[in-house]
Amino acid sequence: MRNLICLFLVGILISLSSCRKDFDTVPSSGNLGFSKDTVYLDTVFSHISSSTYTLKVYNRSNDDIKIPSIHLQNPDSKYRLMVDGMTGEDGTDLDNLPDGRVFKNVELLAKDSLYIFIETTANTADANPTDFLYTDDIVFDSSNGPQKVNLVTLIRDAYFLFPKKDANGIKESLLLGTDNGEEVRINGFELDENDPANGDEYHFNNTKPYVIYGYAGVPDGKTLTIDPGAKVYFHAESGIVVQPGGSIHINGAVSPDPTNPQQNEVTFEGDRLEPLYEDIPGQWGTIWLRSGSINNSINHLTLKNATLGLLVENCTLNIQNSQIYNSANYGILARGATMNNCENLVINLAGQASLACSLGGSYQFKHCTFNNNWASSNQVAVLLSNYEEQADGTNVTGSLNQANFYNCIIYSSNNIGLFLDKIGDEAIPFEKDIKNCLIKFRDGGTSLASKPIYDFIRNELDGNIKNKDPKFFNANLNKLNISDDPIGGAFQKGSLTYLVPLDVLGLPRTSNPPDMGAYQSAAFPE
Repeated sequence: MRNLICLFLVGILISLSSCRKDFDTVPSSGNLGFSKDTVYLDTVFSHISSSTYTLKVYNRSNDDIKIPSIHLQNPDSKYRLMVDGMTGEDGTDLDNLPDGRVFKNVELLAKDSLYIFIETTANTADANPTDFLYTDDIVFDSSNGPQKVNLVTLIRDAYFLFPKKDANGIKESLLLGTDNGEEVRINGFELDENDPANGDEYHFNNTKPYVIYGYAGVPDGKTLTIDPGAKVYFHAESGIVVQPGGSIHINGAVSPDPTNPQQNEVTFEGDRLEPLYEDIPGQWGTIWLRSGSINNSINHLTLKNATLGLLVENCTLNIQNSQIYNSANYGILARGATMNNCENLVINLAGQASLACSLGGSYQFKHCTFNNNWASSNQVAVLLSNYEEQADGTNVTGSLNQANFYNCIIYSSNNIGLFLDKIGDEAIPFEKDIKNCLIKFRDGGTSLASKPIYDFIRNELDGNIKNKDPKFFNANLNKLNISDDPIGGAFQKGSLTYLVPLDVLGLPRTSNPPDMGAYQSAAFPE
């Protein structure tokens, strides 16, 4: 009986399969649909591979079709294709196209679609010399003639700085010191004032961008000078290390054209130029000013998307008219540093603190905006501390000799914008002077407000204002300019005593009293 049932089932399957219509295909008639008529591969640097972009191809007909061939128009194309997981065939029998560039007899079922993945690696010599655009077409052959989708990429030339290899194939590394007699090195290199390709690497100009792989070292006795308008792009886990005895001078300037404020601004950011990466934190490492580096100065710098924006260790830094955004850990971490001339500084969005001053030090900030809208419950805008916890659980302390904040905004999406953290003997200095500042500070059951160290906030002494909305234009988009609406907590609440005449954009501060923060207030568009 069991055998009869099995034979019966087999018979049914055979009969069903004999009735099934074969999936016969017809040649494509050229009526394919596309998700895009033109695929714009975002800006890439010369010789550096792009990201992968996607084109979707649709068969909206009721017939299963066969596309005779899909290929690139240019026989020497710098684009690369993958069609539904296929890498292409030998193209030598089709218009002498090179291997791997032709996809023959591609089947596409009725009402179905397929994906084409596109990449490129090109250089400026391949691009149009007038606009630096590199173009090609994807060709879809059919019985009624070809269909095409355009490909467009902007190619940028750059100075490339990276660790080199010696005659034995050993890659250069950057020496940080010794530990128990053993050298401590990181992936990096020392800049070269006579580099055969880049020339003087201690002088970054604005003729074309700089792309850095690994950490670029500024050694003892050398100064890295960066001109107005210079653009510096860092690969993952890259940055700049200013060694003891070295210096960095970032000499950005106000743009003469108000419609192009970035014209003379120095820019530091990651080397992924696609819009997807525009505001993603942690794409590169840090600018590390090591203990013993000297005479460091920064003016009109925009730094974004680092792991740690500036690491300032027991050295001197003057910073003005600069903006630091989207840092995975800190915008600035100053460890026992001296930063007594800091004006018109804007820091927003950091995983832990926009500004952290630990191990004491000496600091003065005028007309600065520190905000932190990071999506967590622990982040703060400003952290002042006189210690750091070590790996073994012990604490190392330092003297906070001065922490002056005048006409500043210290704000946060969290309840606590300003966190003061002092330990140890009362004799250890923890000197602060905070006046005419707007501060976010809602205790929320933490009992911080009861501590004497917070009396200037708790009682709103010295012209300080607590918990008023500063009326930022859009803090989540790093637009921390403030409204001229009188209900804004920072509008005309500063003091002339601490006036910095021009704001971060070079606009005059005309109101009396002046606005708090780095920006002169303005009317926002409706």
